Amino acid sequence: MNLDLKNKVVVITGPAKGMGQAISLAFADEGAKLVLAGRDLAAIEPVAAEVRARGADAIVVACDVTRGSEAEALARHAMEAFGSIDVLVNVAGGSGPIGKPGWETTQEEFEQIVQLNMTGCFNTMHAVLPTMIAQQRGKVVNVGGTFGMRGRAGRMAYSASKWGLRGITKSFALEAGPHGINVNCVAPGMVDGPRFRDKVCADMAHRLNISVEEAAERHAEDYALRRVSTDADVANACLFLASDVSRQITGVDLPVDGGWAML
Repeated sequence: MNLDLKNKVVVITGPAKGMGQAISLAFADEGAKLVLAGRDLAAIEPVAAEVRARGADAIVVACDVTRGSEAEALARHAMEAFGSIDVLVNVAGGSGPIGKPGWETTQEEFEQIVQLNMTGCFNTMHAVLPTMIAQQRGKVVNVGGTFGMRGRAGRMAYSASKWGLRGITKSFALEAGPHGINVNCVAPGMVDGPRFRDKVCADMAHRLNISVEEAAERHAEDYALRRVSTDADVANACLFLASDVSRQITGVDLPVDGGWAML
């Protein structure tokens, strides 16, 4: 299937590693022009180099998404470089405290993850939507999480931030829809990788006195498909929602979780 993303200008936050890197390279393989944004430029540059090696254009822009002024500057850089913004993919985010009940979560921990996972997405959408409205077209894909659909003990702050992102996504979808703009949310479950193994599985392994590999297997047993998602699974969902194949889909939460949130 031709997703017709060649030469589309795609702004991606948090592209340096994991899902962000996989999503960036997936768009590169489709021939998109990429604006890769984040705080650690040294970590992003190798991704940009790989994008260019695959024959796609890429620029790297310094941006702390929690700062509205930097999000506005990001949008200006994208317009100056490529003349339009067709797609925004909000990957930048954090996990917050893991294995800590809400009554032990500090106010600073709570505010920090809400600022990153909610306000960061608001800031970038606030910055790029005027351009999309002027164009009367555009796609926004926010990367949420299934803990924003079912909740999770020991992950209250993170869960709250992802529930909030769902509300932001749905409200923007209603407001931007008349201008030909789709706004959706991809909700990954656990995604195999260093953060999953070193934090989530390590926490379970410590609590239950089992190995990290056994902890990963226990997580997989929770899912209908009995497997943990990969970065590529999430990237493919983002490509779908960024393309006109999904032109009649907006305001949705698309779980990419092997069948956990719906169980």
